[in-house]
Amino acid sequence: MVRLPVDRRRFVLLAAAATASLGAVSAALAKPRAASKPLRVVSPDGRVRLDLDARGGGLSWSVRRDGREVLRPSRLGLVLADGGQLGAEATVVSVSRRRLTGTWAPAFGVRDAYSQACEEITVDLRDAKTGVAFAVVARAYDAGCAVRYVLRQAPGGQGVTLAGEATAFNLPLGVEVYSSRDEGEYQRSTPAALAPVAHPDLTGSSDVGPLADLPVTAVLANGAAVLIAESDRLHYPRAMLRPAADPGEGLAVHLMRYPGRATGWSGPGDTPPAPTFGLDAGQATPWRVLILADDVAGLIERADLIPTLATPNLLGDVSWVKPGRAVRIRKPYSTEAALKVVDFAAARKLDYVEFDAHWYGDGTDPGDATVPIAGLDLQRIIDAARAKGIGMILYVDRVPAMRQRDAILDTYRRWGVAGIKFGFVWEGRQADNDFIFDLVKACGEHRLLVNLHDNLRPAGLERTLPNYVALEGVRGNEQFPTARHNVTLPFTRAVAGPIDYTICYAHPKNQTTNAHQLAMAAVYYNPLTFLYWYDTPDKYAGRAWPDLQWFDECPTTWDETRALSGAIGEHVMVARRHGERWFLGAMTNETPRVLQAPLAFLGRGRWMATVFADGPAGGAAFETPVVVRKVPVTAETVLSLALAPSGGQAIFFEPL
Repeated sequence: MVRLPVDRRRFVLLAAAATASLGAVSAALAKPRAASKPLRVVSPDGRVRLDLDARGGGLSWSVRRDGREVLRPSRLGLVLADGGQLGAEATVVSVSRRRLTGTWAPAFGVRDAYSQACEEITVDLRDAKTGVAFAVVARAYDAGCAVRYVLRQAPGGQGVTLAGEATAFNLPLGVEVYSSRDEGEYQRSTPAALAPVAHPDLTGSSDVGPLADLPVTAVLANGAAVLIAESDRLHYPRAMLRPAADPGEGLAVHLMRYPGRATGWSGPGDTPPAPTFGLDAGQATPWRVLILADDVAGLIERADLIPTLATPNLLGDVSWVKPGRAVRIRKPYSTEAALKVVDFAAARKLDYVEFDAHWYGDGTDPGDATVPIAGLDLQRIIDAARAKGIGMILYVDRVPAMRQRDAILDTYRRWGVAGIKFGFVWEGRQADNDFIFDLVKACGEHRLLVNLHDNLRPAGLERTLPNYVALEGVRGNEQFPTARHNVTLPFTRAVAGPIDYTICYAHPKNQTTNAHQLAMAAVYYNPLTFLYWYDTPDKYAGRAWPDLQWFDECPTTWDETRALSGAIGEHVMVARRHGERWFLGAMTNETPRVLQAPLAFLGRGRWMATVFADGPAGGAAFETPVVVRKVPVTAETVLSLALAPSGGQAIFFEPL
């Protein structure tokens, strides 16, 4: 359905920039040509091959890695509001190609330089029924591949109204997928057996049916791994996956019609479904991404593909963006109690303190997020923290963020606040996602970091707006999940982007050992890592805690990342470098095991390893003590890591 112009806003510039970056030939200036054979792109290392097929008028894509099929021929296209499909009867107008080379430097990330080397093809097409001109763009990287659409022009020069996508992922037969939704645990199933309903508390406010949130991880019969994700989601609904209507093992894109709000949501707010949305002339859709690896551990090393595909930094100078470690100030709130937390943060080398919910308002009335509760001298606390080099992060509910955004940002900048944690944020419909983009961008213009909480999913926005340093979108550690859940996440949700997991150290409700909790800080990537979630400074007073040295030293961003071993739901071992030092985290599920850790990544010279390991088993997993020891090692050393049930080990290496 062709439509008249709607609110193009700032996305006109974004769309124009995205389209220009594709290097495509204008469909209006080229003559139609037949597509006599598949249109192919190949990764720089020659291992990944993506074929586009426009023969017969329809569109499809297929992917091979090392000659083996990882995506069978699968439909491509956009679904119009009247049920028609762009791509069902399309004529190829022109084809252009280009190669990208080199690297780009993220403001922060899992390594200091991300490869952007790829081969790209842009296929311009014209729809036979509507006359709409559009393009399919595909790229092949060493880490995987991606495809997206660009609307060139509809008759009259206007945009179109869409109801969805026809994009499908026909995985090889016999595949198993690991999927989750609404911040639930990951489930293993066939593609046809995704969870049938949403969380019961979300009835009427979240998309229902057999659906999965992205990312979804697929394990092929030969052990190879495919992670399905999205990147560069701008002015567009969030994607989920559903079983494909066609027979077989396929999945297909479902675009969210509801805000997918989290349980415990705060109102008021308008939650009507949005069954259609607008796509403007010149606008590019999000990338549909496949990260490809020999096994699930290899996915961890390829996590940079998602931000690489995203729109580059729109904020300009972001040297002020400082990732780091944070601790929450717990209720009941008082000035004196908060100052104690500031002192604790300074003693433990933390970078931020945070006031969570209810530092303004009472939790039922959203209140005024620029007025602290009575008796809380917030300015004094902020000033005391800044004097010790510690930034203040303030929690703000979605509703005041909607009602008084500009007043909040101006006030916090004047107070000297470093960042905002927004809670109960809606992400799903196009309008919800536009609100998030505007909010994060406005915060960046006020030099405020952003951490978004609740039912969200990453799509590379941390590259576009680098002040977006953290997001939740996961069943977090504050819910005391199982060890199996913890060792499923590194190969699923955590690959897609930052994961705010709120480490709850030494808590009696933990189902894991304390060493397992320590290891999380290296295994999971989150530029703004929250520690000691349920603690107050009094817990750590009066006796030595040598194990806390790990948290004192462990950074939150990295110059290099190596996945040493792993099996989804079983165990994981990751090593990451920051500067000259390496940090290794290993975790197991409820099964004890011994992992072998070859240290070839250390390179030349002699090193001192400080090891934080499971001690003798306690009556419960959380009662298992941490044993700290130092071991001289070299790159030739192979360490044996004995992990208790639900246990772990954390090690940092310093050059001698």
